[in-house]
Amino acid sequence: MRRNRRHKSALRLLALVSIAPLALSALPAAAQAAPRSEIRLEAQSLSSALTRLGRQTRTEIVFNPALVRGRQAAALRGSYSVAEAIDRLIAGHGLRARPTSSGAFVIEAQAAPSARPQQTSAAAPVESEDSSGATEDGEVVVTGTLLRGVAPTGTNVENITREEVLASGATSANDLLAGMPQVGNFGTVPSGSGDISIPVVRPNIRNLGASGGTTTLVLMNGRRIVGAGVLQTSVDPSIIPPDMIERVEVVPDGGSAIYGSDAIGGVINFITRKRFDGIGANARYGFADDYQTVDGNLTVGKDWGNGSIYASYAYAWHDNILGIDRDYVRADHSGRGGQDLRSTTCALGNFITLNNGVSHAAPGLLPNTQNRCDATDYADVYPREERHAVFAGLTQQLSDSVDFQATAYWARRDTTRLNATPGFTGQILFTNPYFKPIAFQPIQQVAMSFASVFGESMESHARFDSWGVSPSLSIGLGDRWELRTEANYGHSFSQVREPTINATAATLALAGTTTATALNPYDPGATNPAVLAAIRDFENYGHADQELFQTRAILDGRLATIGGGDIRLAIGAEYFFEKLDSLVSLDRRNVFTNAIGSVSSRHAKSVFAEALIPLVGPGNSMPGLRAFQISGSIRHDSYDDVGGTTNPKIGFNYKPFDDLLIRGNYGTSFHAPSLADTTSLADARVQILLVSPLRAPGSPPTDFLRPTLVLAGGNPALKPEEAKTWSLGFDWTPKAVPGLVASATYYNVKFTDAISVPPVLLPVFFTDPGFSSFYTINPTLAQVRALVGNTPLNGAPSLESLYLGTSPYVLMDARRTNLGAIHVDGIDFNLAYLRETGFGSINASIAGTYTLNRKTQAVAGSAFDDNLKNGTGRLAFVAALGAKVGDFTARATLNHRSGYPIISATQNEVSAFDTVDLFFAYDLGGMLKDTMLTVNIDNVFDQDPPYLDSSVGYTNGFTLGRLVSFGVRTKF
Repeated sequence: MRRNRRHKSALRLLALVSIAPLALSALPAAAQAAPRSEIRLEAQSLSSALTRLGRQTRTEIVFNPALVRGRQAAALRGSYSVAEAIDRLIAGHGLRARPTSSGAFVIEAQAAPSARPQQTSAAAPVESEDSSGATEDGEVVVTGTLLRGVAPTGTNVENITREEVLASGATSANDLLAGMPQVGNFGTVPSGSGDISIPVVRPNIRNLGASGGTTTLVLMNGRRIVGAGVLQTSVDPSIIPPDMIERVEVVPDGGSAIYGSDAIGGVINFITRKRFDGIGANARYGFADDYQTVDGNLTVGKDWGNGSIYASYAYAWHDNILGIDRDYVRADHSGRGGQDLRSTTCALGNFITLNNGVSHAAPGLLPNTQNRCDATDYADVYPREERHAVFAGLTQQLSDSVDFQATAYWARRDTTRLNATPGFTGQILFTNPYFKPIAFQPIQQVAMSFASVFGESMESHARFDSWGVSPSLSIGLGDRWELRTEANYGHSFSQVREPTINATAATLALAGTTTATALNPYDPGATNPAVLAAIRDFENYGHADQELFQTRAILDGRLATIGGGDIRLAIGAEYFFEKLDSLVSLDRRNVFTNAIGSVSSRHAKSVFAEALIPLVGPGNSMPGLRAFQISGSIRHDSYDDVGGTTNPKIGFNYKPFDDLLIRGNYGTSFHAPSLADTTSLADARVQILLVSPLRAPGSPPTDFLRPTLVLAGGNPALKPEEAKTWSLGFDWTPKAVPGLVASATYYNVKFTDAISVPPVLLPVFFTDPGFSSFYTINPTLAQVRALVGNTPLNGAPSLESLYLGTSPYVLMDARRTNLGAIHVDGIDFNLAYLRETGFGSINASIAGTYTLNRKTQAVAGSAFDDNLKNGTGRLAFVAALGAKVGDFTARATLNHRSGYPIISATQNEVSAFDTVDLFFAYDLGGMLKDTMLTVNIDNVFDQDPPYLDSSVGYTNGFTLGRLVSFGVRTKF
């Protein structure tokens, strides 16, 4: 941060902390004692029994699926209060039920007895509505399985609870995911770029390839979300406001056997609230150096027992941060032994005499002088953003066996980004009336910027709208069978406007021969305003409409009963349709004469099945074999454009004793290339360079004067990316240490046919034999026509014109294509401890991932590179320590990204990045009912991200600086 601003931030921080007992967050309505009810439950899994009990008594019962996985509940019949019924179901399992102030119950590992209830985390207590996602008979369908009431076999499901969501201080779903060590942008503050190419943040579990779309499936309530963007179709998680999230379930395993395409690295499922009763509101304000943020939410709902309806509006806005506002963003590193990577296209230009290559800096034009400027100063490192979202939900029990649910949403994101005014290079002749001769040379090479006349920055604008509706119907068929039918429709509109300079107009102006038509590169402000207006009149424009429709039916239930329990089966079918209608124009503003429009769509039909077989259970367990179950799932997807694929998955759970669960799984997954990468023509073009600066070794210097043809854009010949994944792990909840939970998972991913762009700008493109099929040296006109076809040309009037008096040196195929592979394995770990005390509770945890090996292959057949030796860290974790004392809650969190070696002439290592966050909450229940104050302090010690000798100056993380936010949450 800038030192002259640090003291202001510190003073504001002290002022806020001093009034923390007067700030914000919400408590649910006071719980009322539940009446006794007639309970009838048969013997079944504990997960199923708890969810059925919640349904019968209209009570929310919240639990982590991993905590009850493999546990069984005895039959329960009679008249009980909810608390009594829960106690009987969980008896002997080392669990306890913690009541919340809303009347809900949280199932957690037992801790030492205490006089007051505790929480599962240091988060503030929050309103807890019934949003478990339970089906008709009350059984939750957990992410990663089709079966009700059970967790996915052999797989670790990580949960972010509502309490953790609100305590994180996240203002968007992207911020929330950036707190997970397994996600590629962990330790950053992700933001959508707002440009045409990749305008949204792509969550990327295991940090697998993303050039060809997403390898992590993002769902909302178990259903797909329509994509956003012009040249891509990835989901934008920022459409989901944090206050609408009930919980997030993350499966860091391949999931195509259940969900189909995209689930290679894993699945992220945002589960939104389903029920609400009353009026809830919250507001929050935050600030850092040269930065402010505001967000809020208002929810209104009614719950009438067998149904509920609600509507919620969320708003969020944050300021932008320029590179000049952060000391660590810079291009000149010569002071610390690095490179000076500042630009030479500056407001005060540089003029090179071509006979000797000597630079002359304006305004003096002395020989061997050069102007340099930092292009990062007036470009945003974090753009301004404004978001609106409306969510609504309806649930209704239509009969004893039929339930209906529907969720609808609308979201808008406006992103404003400042980009540095572009530089320009060209040649000026003595015929230009502004020409200033240097050393009697009649021609000069010009390197300049228009910042002095157009301003230091150009402001781009992007808007992303989306909406969707998802109804579902659950029908109980008896004998524990159920039919679930679902429909899902989504639509998005994206528009991007990026102003830039008209390079063609600037080139013509340099060649102008009168003051009315010529550009003055020595003093651009002296140029005719009409000439400058023509140069400024250019933008990169794009817009796109995307549609998604999905419908599926799932039948699941008990197939038979054996010694270990019920054999469960689920079968289903799905239909999926998506469409991309896009237009791209690189021209004068509002001129679309040469715009490229494209409409592409696809249909997919799928069938799938899953079975769970409990070979050993409570009925036939023995010492050393308390439980053992296996599962198998398989799915076939048939696309009308990329063909069909079948993906299986098998898993097992083994309990040698009650405290320990050992699990494992193996499966295959795939990602169907996106419409933007296959049949869409929006960015398809042949880029023609009139010279050939990139050539193969041994090429004579005269080849520089020959044209280069680069075929770019999508590729209809793309095939799906594929992966083989397996994992092995354990969950340990020792009865001897109540409140302790430990787990670890070894994972292994072999990702092949990764979609990317051939490295046409690197020397390896001509030296690695694996890329030889992507270029043709000295191509004939027939060869060019065969590959290019009717693709639009950029830089020449026709292909034939390139063969008049010369011929192209090389034809490069730089379209997106299936190239290489990624092999990665490592260990995910989690250790958590929760203990009640006489004053409340304390808790501590550490969770993260350690990479054992990560190797990448640039192109099939080439050698694998060891990324851990160049550019990849091994360890990422989050460690937390918290406590609850009466009505006060506090938590401190350490976020760690390890350093790593890099191969560079000026730097051999990148440092680790560590930040500390604080959270405080105070319940004002004694003064203001159902009202709470919260304070978040992110990056308490104002740490800058690690240094890198690059054009931006940092890597291995990003931060807004010390960010202090406070808010209020209430419900009535």
